[in-house]
Amino acid sequence: MDLYTLTIKQARQLLDNKEISSKELTSALLNRIEEHDDGIKAFISIDRDLALSEAKKADEQIQADKAGLLTGIPIALKDLLCTKGMKTTCASQILADFVPQYDATAVSKLKESGAVIIGKTNMDEFAMGSSTENSSFQITANPWDNDYVPGGSSGGSAAAVAAQFCCGAIGTDTGGSIRQPASHCGVVGLKPTYGRVSRFGLVSYASSLDQIGPITRTVEDTALLMNVISGYDKSDSTSADVGTPDFTKALDLFDKESLKGMTAGIPKEYLSVEGIDPDVEKIFNESKIILEDLGVELKEICLPHSEYVVAAYYIIAPCEASSNLARYDGVKYGFRDTGSQDLIEMYKKTKSKGFGQEVQRRIIIGTYSLSAGYYDAYYGRASQVRTLIMDDFSKAFENCDFILSPVAPTPAFKIGENIDDPLTMYLSDIFTLSANMAGVPGISVPAGYSSSGLPIGIQMMANRFDELTLIKAGYGFEQALCLESKFPKI
Repeated sequence: MDLYTLTIKQARQLLDNKEISSKELTSALLNRIEEHDDGIKAFISIDRDLALSEAKKADEQIQADKAGLLTGIPIALKDLLCTKGMKTTCASQILADFVPQYDATAVSKLKESGAVIIGKTNMDEFAMGSSTENSSFQITANPWDNDYVPGGSSGGSAAAVAAQFCCGAIGTDTGGSIRQPASHCGVVGLKPTYGRVSRFGLVSYASSLDQIGPITRTVEDTALLMNVISGYDKSDSTSADVGTPDFTKALDLFDKESLKGMTAGIPKEYLSVEGIDPDVEKIFNESKIILEDLGVELKEICLPHSEYVVAAYYIIAPCEASSNLARYDGVKYGFRDTGSQDLIEMYKKTKSKGFGQEVQRRIIIGTYSLSAGYYDAYYGRASQVRTLIMDDFSKAFENCDFILSPVAPTPAFKIGENIDDPLTMYLSDIFTLSANMAGVPGISVPAGYSSSGLPIGIQMMANRFDELTLIKAGYGFEQALCLESKFPKI
């Protein structure tokens, strides 16, 4: 067996049985990255020596029978999570040399559980994008076909998992940035409930929407990572003080009867969206049949304010971004233009040179929407619409256990195809934005392939703090579908 093919669960078993070592596993993945990442560009940075050093320590713990849940398992991190002593660039020139003095809480939990951090993955700059073409360093390619995007903004993490460069990865999701690239790359991606995973140490894009979550090869691996990164954190004022279940428990006694009696809601508004690719529609319809065969009842539901989701999101997110990114002014840290004559000129040149085009676009939209005379008309009204969207979901979950929909209206598109068309790019998140606006969890599970061989996923969304339902339903669907070729041959 090639060690790089191992899932987290498989690697855990082999490590615990001392059939392989973490050093062997980590070396196999590092060698695969060295051999193939030039064509994919999933990683911004890799510290080979540090990873092998952590693997050596993990092997010592395993030999002493002191292994944690992830001891010796190589995990990749989206380069938006602070890592002590390791660059955290957010794929931006303005933070190209930034080295944090602390770990994000999610990173600390991974390390405490024994994970080996194998590297930091590429992304759209400050998580603003849906294709990983907005990175200021490189464009990541889809491992299934290098002419196509992997999705975004967590495209590097999804590509790394699909290319078998790591056993699992961590991404962030502000409007679909875990689920959409997971769908495009044929892997599993979960956006937890807002507040389930601590945001402390996450470099913010839109603070009321951002959430950290796992990207893995299987639903079971997603449950394992959720067990590690979830939980209340007093350092994060948005962290929810709720109990953390064992997410793997839903799978321990799973059988063919486990989904019987569950109800999946199909929003009628989603069925009338223009521009859905025929392959996406075909696979969605086939997915409904699979769930029905598992005993799930399908019911049409109504989310009446769905038509306003994209417009409201692209007011709220840029407004929060303009506030969060105001700190990058060249004074305290990060890039500074040194050729300026005065402070105001230094501000202008620093931000113009340090931020990419898409980030500047969203900052300008947000600043305008928050300006005097426009706040109530734009941000205030968008916030009211958001409340209506939350109410829609609350009412919908009175009649169903989870909501079923496509993840994206199309499979992955070609690199460069939409980069100069922001509106088309924004509409690629039309099915995923609602979960962030309502604060509910959503999962993308591989569901099939397009006529050109690119992966397509389906999305399930559940009520707040009900990730167990998503894991259970996603696992049942995954087992029933049993895709023959889950990973690209690169």
